[in-house]
Amino acid sequence: MIHIYLCDDEAGVRRQIQRILEKKILIEDYDMGIVCSAAGPEELLQAVEQKGGKGSIYFLDVDLRHKKWDGFLLGKELRRRDPRGILVYITSYGNLASRTFQYHLEAFDYIVKDPEGLEEALGRCLEDIRTRLLQERRDPREVFTLRVGNTLRHIPLEEILFFETASRSHHVFLHTATSCLDFVGGLNDIEAEVGDGFFRAHRAYLVALDKIEEIDLKHNKLRVGGRECLMSRSAKSALLKRKE
Repeated sequence: MIHIYLCDDEAGVRRQIQRILEKKILIEDYDMGIVCSAAGPEELLQAVEQKGGKGSIYFLDVDLRHKKWDGFLLGKELRRRDPRGILVYITSYGNLASRTFQYHLEAFDYIVKDPEGLEEALGRCLEDIRTRLLQERRDPREVFTLRVGNTLRHIPLEEILFFETASRSHHVFLHTATSCLDFVGGLNDIEAEVGDGFFRAHRAYLVALDKIEEIDLKHNKLRVGGRECLMSRSAKSALLKRKE
């Protein structure tokens, strides 16, 4: 679970922010949880020390009424303790990017304490954070991303049997055991993207090496996942070496 820390010295605002975040987490079933809702910096830092959780999310009030800390100094200390942490500033003012730059901080978002728009802004922020975390955790080498219509699809490489040039110009078929997806692309670009786990058996076929079930040298054909693919004569020797 990703830890969320909240620090705001206005009790009413802090409770409102906590309620909004908890509602969003519950509805969307995010793997996140608020582990500390603090009225001041010392309380927050003590909780960070006790609970840990690298790569946590921190919602910080900018204008903390404290003799030592403001939101930026607190963010700087949190960045030192948790370099991968995500900082979100809650403020009564507008753009504070210049101030965070001054403190060498990278803030994910700035949310204005607007009673009418606070719930929407916090919900959208949490959604964006989750999207970024998922993107960072996904190894791009393990999936192939394609566009089908207006939808982006992420297909695990381990599920792909082969790519096949379609009859329509600049179109390619992606074959899995249960589907055939038609998308705009070219085998040369795809071959460079998917890496060594695939073999260019023919100008029209790029096959997954570990899915090849049979090599018909006489008829220059392959059986991949129960389906027939063509194999060029020039590809024979290279394929046999790869399969040794």
